[in-house]
Amino acid sequence: MSNVANKNTVWHEPSIYRKDREKMNGHKSVIIWFTGLSGAGKSTVAHALEDILHKNKIRTFVLDGDNVRQGLCKDLGFSEDDREENIRRIGEVSRLMMEAGVIVLSAFISPFIKDRKIVRELVTKGEFIEVFCDAPIDVCETRDVKGLYKKARAGEIQEFTGISSPYEAPAKPEILLDTANQTIEKSVERILAYLRKQQIINVE
Repeated sequence: MSNVANKNTVWHEPSIYRKDREKMNGHKSVIIWFTGLSGAGKSTVAHALEDILHKNKIRTFVLDGDNVRQGLCKDLGFSEDDREENIRRIGEVSRLMMEAGVIVLSAFISPFIKDRKIVRELVTKGEFIEVFCDAPIDVCETRDVKGLYKKARAGEIQEFTGISSPYEAPAKPEILLDTANQTIEKSVERILAYLRKQQIINVE
């Protein structure tokens, strides 16, 4: 990626800051980053969490891997370099939305530790909440409504995470969800409890 534009641009200081938006919203803004294998429940839990937060008048937005690849990242494939660029772009968008006062729910396989670290380092400590949706591949394959694992095992999809491309699990995620065994409701409550404890939200 070229950095030519950076040499010819100047940061414009805003008149309204994130803290002003947070005060108006009545809650803090953060990035909640869901990672895990395809079929581990990332998007399902993210949307269930958003439903609860929205009902409590908390500003949220879900960034989903498949949806983003149909627009912002439709020019990218699934090579390691393209995966890195995909996550870099999502990280920057997530950061901008957080600055807008939104709790961003980013649901991406994001298989590599180094790429998730890049996003974490875009923001200050406590603003990136990594949620590891932990489900073994055999469980994920039983949830394979899109038939992706079947295609990957047949060699029809190259560089598929968990089959022909590795997944690097987080060593110390802020939140670990056993999505193979616990209910969606239980997973959501775990996240809500964390957000309350960190004083990000104050709803029950």
